[in-house]
Amino acid sequence: MSDTPYPPVKKVVLAYSGGLDTSVIVPWLKENYGCEVITFTANLGQGDEMVGLEEKAFKTGASKVYVEDLREEFLKEYVFRCMRAGAIYEREYLLGTSFARPLIAKRMVEIAEIEGADAVAHGATGKGNDQVRFEVTVMALNPKLRIIAPWRDPKWTIRSREDAVEYAAKHDVPVQATLKSIYSRDENLFHMSHEGGILENPWAEPEEDMFKLTKSPQNAPDQTSTVTIGFEEGWPVSLDGEHLDVVELFSRLNQVGANHGIGRVDIVENRLVGMKSRGVYETPGGTILYKAHQALECVCLSKEVLHYKQVIGLRYAELVYDGKWFNQLREAFDGFVDVTQRSMTGEVRLNLYKGNVIVTGRRSPYSLYREDYASFGQMDVYDQQDAEGFINLWGLSEKVEALIAIDGTGKSRYRQPDYYKFKRD
Repeated sequence: MSDTPYPPVKKVVLAYSGGLDTSVIVPWLKENYGCEVITFTANLGQGDEMVGLEEKAFKTGASKVYVEDLREEFLKEYVFRCMRAGAIYEREYLLGTSFARPLIAKRMVEIAEIEGADAVAHGATGKGNDQVRFEVTVMALNPKLRIIAPWRDPKWTIRSREDAVEYAAKHDVPVQATLKSIYSRDENLFHMSHEGGILENPWAEPEEDMFKLTKSPQNAPDQTSTVTIGFEEGWPVSLDGEHLDVVELFSRLNQVGANHGIGRVDIVENRLVGMKSRGVYETPGGTILYKAHQALECVCLSKEVLHYKQVIGLRYAELVYDGKWFNQLREAFDGFVDVTQRSMTGEVRLNLYKGNVIVTGRRSPYSLYREDYASFGQMDVYDQQDAEGFINLWGLSEKVEALIAIDGTGKSRYRQPDYYKFKRD
């Protein structure tokens, strides 16, 4: 179209959720770019959100619709890799949204290449992290593709739900006549996130009816449930002795965890774009799985490896949160993690009770824990008299510094805490 106010684009692949925003983006792209629009929806376990998506996308104006089940790939190549790495962002966030975005964007790029599209588009806003995760993935996999982000486009005048509904009506876009939740949510097989509404006040307590996956711990059963998770080289493979495919295994963990109020987290996190954001997350199965994996590592990894792996896990989480999944450093970390997981085969038993995940047992043929070595009794491998020489050498530098300070030839770098300066009654 000669009057299109942008450089020509012939075909766009849109990451499509079926919600109001992405539904109106379809005709908006056609109107403003004069292009063909192909929608892509990844089934990552959104539940009811997947119902009727294909029909709706066609009615919205899409020329072709992709709806693909990526749950297995999601768990194996993204969720479990982060778990094996021990990747947890800012002490509590298990990255449920963060590691979903690169998978969606990767497949979007692949479809664009299959269809001969010259652009991709997404409905992420200009304030959040998702815009970065989508676009950096596209840059890493096919930088020749044009990226269209309507929410940052000066021609995008839709700033409210009312604007979107009006635009939808004008363009015959089918939308549900239901009230929008006050919360912004993201759901997949791993978790559900909640933002906005009263959560924008960090002092406000979340309302119970906000939670959609988990029972409140107070209303959870009074009886404990016990689960045993089996691992092979750090990959979860069995539940209560039964080998299961990954989707079934994780779905069962989600079910039992949700019933016991497991996995609720309320945090204020640092977004990549520079602002703080409060999020409430429900991650029942993931919380259980992370706990079990950590427990097995405690018996299978040496002190040096375990401690350094904690450092790697922190940096790994930052990369994933910041949209750098397809980055050589993250791949290099995977190489390190794979080595550490060679001996991570075994089982962990856990009790689930009113929001708590309690480890009650762990065993592995590669366990470094030996009862005869850990005992305080007499043994052949360790002579308690050896400790004296070890301690003398271990504390030698501190001893030398203190002697110099006492002799008056030096000054100790340690001082009394400030509170000793004040008199006490």
